[in-house]
Amino acid sequence: MADRKGAGNSGMNVDTSLVRELAEMLGETGLTEIEVEDGDRKIRVSRGGGVAMAAAAPAPMAAAAPAARAKVITDVFGPSMAPATVGLLTNAVQQRWSSASDLIDGIEELAVRAATIASDADVESELFEFSRTVAANPELELALGSRLGDASAKGDLVAKLLTGRASEATVLVASSLVQQPRERRVRQLLSRAIRIVADERGRAVATVTAAAALSAEQASRLTELLSRRYGTKISLNTVIDPTVVGGLRVQIADDVIDMSVSSRLADLRQRLAG
Repeated sequence: MADRKGAGNSGMNVDTSLVRELAEMLGETGLTEIEVEDGDRKIRVSRGGGVAMAAAAPAPMAAAAPAARAKVITDVFGPSMAPATVGLLTNAVQQRWSSASDLIDGIEELAVRAATIASDADVESELFEFSRTVAANPELELALGSRLGDASAKGDLVAKLLTGRASEATVLVASSLVQQPRERRVRQLLSRAIRIVADERGRAVATVTAAAALSAEQASRLTELLSRRYGTKISLNTVIDPTVVGGLRVQIADDVIDMSVSSRLADLRQRLAG
């Protein structure tokens, strides 16, 4: 009978003759380690005579089936939300997402698009104006972006600032976003919402930075030029910044067209210094 040794009262039984054979195999084959698994335990024999026992790693848990995920949404949100909302959430969770964060981003985008579709107002321009207000008021940006602040209080503050000055859709989008920032800055939240709204309207957003406001004719010509270049309708958002001195700086998504005097002066100084 082979010599056997227990590894604890309910542990894995180790055949010592097998261990010796495995050790000899290591020497003959040039391998550095051999591992044998027995149920939920495993034995490892390594070159030099080392023997180690450990619990085998559990098999990875399979992701819940789409039907199971849909049932969770129905059970949790069905009693308190409208059927249309539950339907959208159910459809979203049944899709394939690389991470939970991507799923939340997707649901957030659905909400912004739904608010846009339900409104005839210029939600995009209203959100842009609010983002400029935030940018011009550091105390307001701090109050809305602080991690210590109460989420509902932030939402109430945005609603108080915008009610009567913006559409219900804009108030809803902005107040909801500041309550769920997920490590994003306020202006970042608003910029993403502006892009989503513009996309829903079939446009791209061009942020134009100039030393002074553009005339109606200048804005029209620039919009037409950018529309031809990018092959889509363009929504022009203008930022007044006297430091650009003159000219324009245009940004569309990741594309930047810098025709400002300040940029040319900076380039000239760099060339002179070099």
